[in-house]
Amino acid sequence: MVEVILASRNKGKIREIRELLGDLKIHLTSLDDHPGLPSPVEDGESFRENAVKKAKVVASLTRKIAIADDSGLEVEALDGKPGVRSARFGGEGLSDEGRAEKLLSLLKDIPSSNRKAAFKCVVAIVDPQGNVRTTKGKCSGIIGFEPKGENGFGYDPIFIPEEYEKTMAELSPEIKNKISHRAKAFAQAKKILEEMIAKQNTESRAQSTETF
Repeated sequence: MVEVILASRNKGKIREIRELLGDLKIHLTSLDDHPGLPSPVEDGESFRENAVKKAKVVASLTRKIAIADDSGLEVEALDGKPGVRSARFGGEGLSDEGRAEKLLSLLKDIPSSNRKAAFKCVVAIVDPQGNVRTTKGKCSGIIGFEPKGENGFGYDPIFIPEEYEKTMAELSPEIKNKISHRAKAFAQAKKILEEMIAKQNTESRAQSTETF
C-alpha cells in the first residue's frame, strides 16, 4: 500500500481529511507520524502558494507523495480578511475560539445582509519527482452572531453555509463532507492521487521486472 504524507499537524484537519480520503487504498500518515520532519512556514500570499510549499518540502525530504491544503475564511465586510492569515488571525497564541470571537467582535455592528463570507481551500499534491498538481474548493455563506455547534473546528461554529440555517459546526459530518470547501477540493484531489498511485505502482512493477 502506497504511503501518502499529509503535511499537517492540525488534529482537526487530519481527522477530517482522513474521512475524506477514507476509501482510497493508501496508507495516510501526517507530520505527527514523522516527528523528524519540519513544519513548513506558511508565509505565502495565497492559499495555493502555501499549499504547494508545504507539500513540496515534505515530498522532497521523504521522496514520497505528499499532500497539503491551505484554507481560510474570507469575509466580505472585512475586505477578504482573515484570508491566508486565518490560522494566525489575532496572533499566534490565540485559540480557535479566540479567533472566532475576535472576528465576531469586528462584525458586531454589521447586519446579516452584509455578513457574506466564503471558506476557500487549495490542495496541493506533489509526487516524489516534484511534480505539482493542485485543486480548489469554495463554500459560500454568512457569519453568524454567536458560536454554535460542537462538530468541526476553526471558524466552523460561526459560519452558516448557503441554503442552511445551521452553522458548519452544527451540521453532521456526513453533510459537511459533501458541502465544505475542503470536501470539494479533496474530491478532485482523490482522482489525482489515484492517477499518481497507479503510475507509481506501474513503475515499481517495471523496475521489479528489470531487476529480475
